Amino acid sequence: MTTIAQPLAAADAGLTDHLAHLQGSLEARLDALLPLGQERDLLAAAMRESTLAPGKRLRPLMLMLTAEGLGACPRAALELGCAVEMVHAASLVLDDLPCMDDAALRRGRATLHRAFGEDVAILAAIALLSRAFGLLASLDTLPATTRSRLVAILAEAIGAQGLVKGQLQDLREGGQARSAEQIAETNRLKTAVLFGAIMDMACALADAPATVRDALSRFAGELGQAFQLYDDLRDHDPATGKDPGKDAGKSTLVALCGEARTRERLLGHLDSAEHCLEQAFLGEQALASLVRRVFGCVETGRC
Repeated sequence: MTTIAQPLAAADAGLTDHLAHLQGSLEARLDALLPLGQERDLLAAAMRESTLAPGKRLRPLMLMLTAEGLGACPRAALELGCAVEMVHAASLVLDDLPCMDDAALRRGRATLHRAFGEDVAILAAIALLSRAFGLLASLDTLPATTRSRLVAILAEAIGAQGLVKGQLQDLREGGQARSAEQIAETNRLKTAVLFGAIMDMACALADAPATVRDALSRFAGELGQAFQLYDDLRDHDPATGKDPGKDAGKSTLVALCGEARTRERLLGHLDSAEHCLEQAFLGEQALASLVRRVFGCVETGRC
């Protein structure tokens, strides 16, 4: 038992150190990309507040670990990770607006429109999206065709067939009775699509073969479903740093099937996601370990 436990503990500590290093690099680069501006520059301050507020940085870390596993350039992967985090931050700002989810808390702080006003919040979200695409376009160490592909992947994920469509479905149909399949489709658009873009961008950066791209695309789909169900199960958890009970009256899978069956589905998606990663990387990989950490409380029955 001891001889097995020691290598496992060492591997876990090694992953912790590696993730801390990647996150430190990410935080430093985001800080550099979003300068303070002058004393009364509300827009710059709002962009920094929404992006640099304490968070898991799951999406950029996923991209960086995937690119690393595929042998891609780590410097370029860091830039892509920053772009993805800016897009994610912008989407949260817009989701929280009074005309959307009307949220008061995000990451344990006042939402951006509460802190800076709706006008500044909307403009900061637009500026973050613009900064993200500018960052991709400026990666002059990559071939022009690769840069164009990266821009197209991210634009498609955000646009009318991606995050935007998912948010509209959630707003207009979330209060109506829906089937499990309809709920899953909204979850795919709201969450899985951006995970898919992250995998596609890492694959484009590494020029990964089609078999790997396909496996990682399926991984993103399964993970996106799991992540949204995880979020729904924690709707009343104060540790999320968000307003509790925001799903009241919405047709989520928890409302349709109950917590126990939702948890079962979540675990099924996680199993499928891990299988996809095994196919992509042919063995244990840091990304799988990161996913296990994120969903650990579900697997042990603690949430």
